[in-house]
Amino acid sequence: MKTKIESHFYCSYIPQFLFITTVCFISLAGCQSATSKKEKEKFQPNWESIKEYKIPEWFSDAKFGIFIHWGVYSVPAYDSEWYPRHMYQDSMLWHQTDPEKSKKGTHPVFTHHVEKYGHPSKFGYKDFIPMFKAEKFNATEWVDLFKKSGAKYIVPVAEHHDGFAMYRSTITRWNSVDMGPKRDIVAELSKATKDAGLKFGVSSHFAFNWDYFNHEKRFDTSDPSLSDLYGPEHGRYALVNKDFLDLWWRRTSEIIDNYQPDILYFDFCIDREEYAPYHPKLAAYYYNKGIDWDKEVVLQTKNMGFESFPEGTNVLDIERGKLTDIRQDTWQTDTSIGTNSWCYTTTWKSKSVNSLIDDLVDIVSKNGTLLLNVGPKADGTIPQDQADVLMGIGNWLEINGEAIYETRPWAKFGEGPTIVENGHHSEGNNKDFTSEDIRFTTKGDVLYAIVLDVPVNGKVLIKSLAGNEKYNGKNIESIKVLGEKVKTKWNMTEEGLEILLEGELIGKHSSVLKIEI
Repeated sequence: MKTKIESHFYCSYIPQFLFITTVCFISLAGCQSATSKKEKEKFQPNWESIKEYKIPEWFSDAKFGIFIHWGVYSVPAYDSEWYPRHMYQDSMLWHQTDPEKSKKGTHPVFTHHVEKYGHPSKFGYKDFIPMFKAEKFNATEWVDLFKKSGAKYIVPVAEHHDGFAMYRSTITRWNSVDMGPKRDIVAELSKATKDAGLKFGVSSHFAFNWDYFNHEKRFDTSDPSLSDLYGPEHGRYALVNKDFLDLWWRRTSEIIDNYQPDILYFDFCIDREEYAPYHPKLAAYYYNKGIDWDKEVVLQTKNMGFESFPEGTNVLDIERGKLTDIRQDTWQTDTSIGTNSWCYTTTWKSKSVNSLIDDLVDIVSKNGTLLLNVGPKADGTIPQDQADVLMGIGNWLEINGEAIYETRPWAKFGEGPTIVENGHHSEGNNKDFTSEDIRFTTKGDVLYAIVLDVPVNGKVLIKSLAGNEKYNGKNIESIKVLGEKVKTKWNMTEEGLEILLEGELIGKHSSVLKIEI
């Protein structure tokens, strides 16, 4: 028999207990449901599973990012970021591999290195590391400049072919925390980028470390105690062995785990067939990490040599080149402000603001994005000529960005006489655009027609709109030039939409016509 107190206890607390139990059960069921859904969304290391990957909208919206080539190779500031490789290419090497080249003597970088620093057996690439101090590096100042340029994502090189890690590593002693700057460069840039509200990525070029250095006995690269920097000694261009592949994987997964990048970019050598078994493993690992981090991530590769990543499983990157037409999936061009180098050199030559804006517009009209590289000095300063280019692009985007960001391709990318070459390393063959070259982007009911040079006599003819019922002249509500006070008059003819700009254009670069219906 229950006492009054006991009865009160049961009457008061059992309902509450049942309520709490029910809530917990429902919550647990919800958690199990969410967990099951999350598990179901997990990618498996096979292409059938990975083809379910969708390129995030945020990346398709971003359009413009900044690439950063900065490392020990910035110290000699000579030739290019391939200084570490070329400094070991003497006439004996050329004689072994290419008798014709041996007639031309040594590589100019080898000659320069011997004259300035001594023979590579005495002063090797490793000896540049203490000279890489980054004493003026300020991640916040860098990111502030990049944000003003209009960039929406930032991708520093985490490790280049030289094998020096610009991050804290438990796998290689050759890293920027234990040597050189004694700072975690990637971590500092990651924090500054995220604080600025931008997306952060990293690039890995380590795969080519296998063949990057020449291991002849006359160089310090043959020293077994330095093989963890220069790579293991092997026959020239031998197949990558399992030990190195495993090392590449451990370094790659360390970067992913420790820095949780929104973007993971890989340079060309990952497309060798020896790496093929790692490709679905890499994609599944990284995409599943994105799910764990509760964010959408982007994997970028070049697919050079053979189709290492099937279409639709990642973002295609084209180095120093473009595509000739619209691609269904968002893609990317990576190129440098410098015409002759990716890292800073004393002979660096910057492209013009105008040409880079034209490239950006052309790329975006074809469903692409532009990853534009800067090359800081070894001390961590960004040269003024590069900063001026970035600010020039930023000033244009501040006025015309609505025709770039969050847009999608129109029925056709554009029109005009200038033909763009297709594929990697083709940009040097392209000619300057003219006022007859027009590129299109869309957003809602707005069509943006971007004229890639100042219109002659204020006249624009858009041939692609001829016979288009949607843009028949009568349906057009307004046409205005972004950032300009000029008035516009238009008329539809058999040749196309004729637009007359009344007044003087103040802009020096591509003019954006906003056509509303």
